[in-house]
Formats: sequence, C-alpha cells, structure tokens
Amino acid sequence: MALANSTVFFASSSSAFRHRSRVFALDFAPILTVFGVPNKCSELGFTFSTKKNILYASTDGLNAVSSTSLKSEQDADYVPMPIVNIDQDSDSDATIVQLSFGDRLGALLDTMKALKDLGLDVSKGTVATEGSVKKTKFFIKRLDTGRKVEDPDMLERIRLTIINNLLKYHPECSVQLALGEAFGIKAPEKKLDIDIATHIQVKEDGPKRSLLYIETADRPGLLVEIIEVIADINIDVESAEIDTEGLVAKDKFHVSYRGAALNSSLSQVLVNCLRYYLRRPETDIDSY
Repeated sequence: MALANSTVFFASSSSAFRHRSRVFALDFAPILTVFGVPNKCSELGFTFSTKKNILYASTDGLNAVSSTSLKSEQDADYVPMPIVNIDQDSDSDATIVQLSFGDRLGALLDTMKALKDLGLDVSKGTVATEGSVKKTKFFIKRLDTGRKVEDPDMLERIRLTIINNLLKYHPECSVQLALGEAFGIKAPEKKLDIDIATHIQVKEDGPKRSLLYIETADRPGLLVEIIEVIADINIDVESAEIDTEGLVAKDKFHVSYRGAALNSSLSQVLVNCLRYYLRRPETDIDSY
C-alpha cells in the first residue's frame, strides 16, 4: 500500500477488506507519524487512530472510527433477554426448567442450591448454545415423593426463586424483568399495557383435552392466580408450560372438563373470565 506517492510500503498479516470500507491493521503507528501520514490521510478522507493502531480507508469519506466506536458502546449497553421456561410435558417423571440470559450465565450453583432449599431434588441436565445464547436445563423432582412438581404454588416459587437469583447475581437484568421494578437496581424503562399485552386462546388438542394459551404482562403470583381462575369454573389443569420472557409471561395449559376437551361455549367462558381478571389485576377474584 503506498500513500502520498511514497515508496514506503507497509505489510500487515492482519489486513482485512470490507465492502465500501478497507481496514488495515498496522503494527507501525510511530513510523506513520514520522512520515506525516496522518495529515495526508485527512486530506484523502482517511481516519487514523493511534489508540487502536488502525487505519481506516473509506471510499465515501465517512469516519469509520465513529461507527465502530458507536457499535462498541451499543454492545456494552446491551442487556440480553432473560428467559425462564418451566416444562411439565416433555418428561413424565421430572419438571424441566430451562434458563438463559444471553451468554452471561455461569455454573448456576447458587440457583441449584436455592431450588434445593425449597425441598426439591435438582439435577443439572444439558447446556446448549444457540448462536450467542447459552441455555441451561435442570431436571427437578420433589424430594419427598421423587415425582415431578404438580403444585402450582411450588411451580411459582420455583419461577420466582430463579428470577430472584438472576436479579442477585446479574443485577443488570432488572431492566428486562417485571420483578426488576420491586427488587432490581433499575426498573424497566417501559411498562407493558395489560390490555395490549394480554392474548388468550383455546385450541383443540385431541378429544380429551384442550390447549389454553395465555400471553400477558408478568407479575409475581401470576401462575397461581391463573390456576385459581380456571379451577373456579370447574376446569381441570392436566399440565402446564410456564415461559417468562422478560416482561412477558407466555403460559400453556392442557385443560379438560370432566375428562373431555372443552366445547366452544365453555372455551369462551374460560377466555372471558381470564381476560376480565388478567386485565384488571386489582379486581377481587370473587367478583367476576
């Protein structure tokens, strides 16, 4: 590469090329200063950074350093989405909990201990990586019975225990969690509108059960409240999958009525009751 008609050449094994922009990583920044290259570069639309020892040559004269620095600042401020998934369907003997928070989670030994303190037998399963997201899976059973967790109160305690540990060891996640407003170092900047965030559907899932899907703004005790509403209209919950994605709760329930799937009339009653209650969390549960 020759600059300003000079016969001096600089070679670099780490040089790279990008569309509309060339980036040359140089190990000889002091030599460039001696030959007055920075001044010539500015005339040609080049930008030189002595801090990073990188010379940016841009075909459109844009400052490539500014865009790179901006991206670095954005990456530093980025907080991944915390996700807690409690799966009751995939394993007949154990409750499966899957947890992810970008690539920031470690061995989660403290989380496992906190779950064991609830009287649970916790074994760590798999750790899978999808792109930049690391997903850790636990298999949980009741210590007293050796069976999977069925009690809605305990399932909610499991969910809140995991989220509380996230807030404790990764306080930056509080901006992405509903519980961050009460227990985190920084409350979420945006709050979900319950009317907009709430979606409820009942779908057919065979002759003996129906699939209830609920998406709404997350809050403590939500799972127990949903189960109570369903039970009050004599509908049975056979299994559940509880998914917390940041500020949103996305729950699935397999439900039935007297051993059969819900008909259209009962499905509508269920949807109306849940929508009325979820959109008005301050309403007394006995008033609908």
